Amino acid sequence: MTEPLTVMFWPESAYGPTNQCIGLAAILQDRGHRIVFAAESSWAGKLAALGFTEELVDLAEPAEGAADEDPGKFWTDFIAETAPEFRKPTVSQLETFIQPTYQALIDGAKYCEPRLQEIVAEHQPDVIVEDNVVLFPALVSAGAPFVRIVSCSPLEVPGPNVPPPFSGLPSADPTQWDAYRAEFDRTHRAMWSDFNSWVQRHGAGPLPDLEFMPRDNAANLYVYPAEADYVDARPLGDSWTRMDSSVRETDAEYELPASLADRPESSALIYLSLGSLGGADVQLMQRLVDVLAKTEHRYIVSKGPQADRITLADNMVGEQMLPQTKVIPQVDLVISHGGNNTVTETLHFGKPLIVLPLFWDQYENAQRVDELGFGVRLDTYAFRDEELIAAVDTILADTELRDRLADIGAAIRARDGLRVGADVIEQVGLQHRNRDSTSG
Repeated sequence: MTEPLTVMFWPESAYGPTNQCIGLAAILQDRGHRIVFAAESSWAGKLAALGFTEELVDLAEPAEGAADEDPGKFWTDFIAETAPEFRKPTVSQLETFIQPTYQALIDGAKYCEPRLQEIVAEHQPDVIVEDNVVLFPALVSAGAPFVRIVSCSPLEVPGPNVPPPFSGLPSADPTQWDAYRAEFDRTHRAMWSDFNSWVQRHGAGPLPDLEFMPRDNAANLYVYPAEADYVDARPLGDSWTRMDSSVRETDAEYELPASLADRPESSALIYLSLGSLGGADVQLMQRLVDVLAKTEHRYIVSKGPQADRITLADNMVGEQMLPQTKVIPQVDLVISHGGNNTVTETLHFGKPLIVLPLFWDQYENAQRVDELGFGVRLDTYAFRDEELIAAVDTILADTELRDRLADIGAAIRARDGLRVGADVIEQVGLQHRNRDSTSG
């Protein structure tokens, strides 16, 4: 092999994007390449433990005691404080949640621009990979090829023939699309214009209209299974490579505790998770636990960042955080918030879903799962107890659905998206190095 590449990753400070990048980085590291992770400061020690070079970045002025924060605490706190907004219709959330979230991301990008410039200058990466929803111009102005990963939302790449992002509107009924897009324009235009000017002042090219990431990159990786995607309605260009799924191989094994393993095997095994952020809504988590306690089934519960405030029933086991990629293959059904990471992992393993969306991409994933018949979308805050129980029982009894999803999962796994993505990153880096050596 030629001299190893230096590959720099910069994921959003949340578990989904970071774990997605860890999966890619682990493969590249196994191939002999050097991995540099720029990571928000609450991840201190977590990435170095995997053998990666870890460079910490603050997204705001550090608060006292910030060094002891859990990874992703910035967003956990933000979601917990904003939770009342999730009860509103998605079009109303544009002004009260989506725009402030983008503004928080933009503020973070502006604050950490000097630090990212330092990291790039020090390590001189051969390729830079960003998995986030706003551009950090230091990553595209350093002369290294830039690879964008879309792992947060399938509609992050918009199009006229697909529902607008964050809306959760149906694909087959466009009657509300234009009104939603008009409200997005009204609430986001000024912020986008300011951000677009700022990134250009810092060496980046202009952004697509009302988009916060560039499309004209050395490569674009898109994490969503073809079977669930808007393939015909919104085809992707030649610069895009579909990964289908990105299931990291670094999770620890999971052995079902005896308290559940010893229960009758005739009862189904179900995984409940609202993700690292959605789990911050303790009231909602406890209600789900209490309703599901009435059933005969067994549950593995990812309790989330406020685990000590959630009381599980006798038919349940759980932890604050679980090795999700080792849990999902063992279960019959996943009850989820619909985050992109969890949905793609669930489809990767061929399992049906019940989705209770809270924010961002979760509405469109919930809608997509429902309209494709891969599971059921429920109203997160207005579902009736018997509605959730009936959804569980109906899906578990639908052997045709479970067989169909098992076949889809086998096809997704065979396409091996994680290695497809790693190949693209490696090729981009090698082509850049070869061009440099030729020109030199």
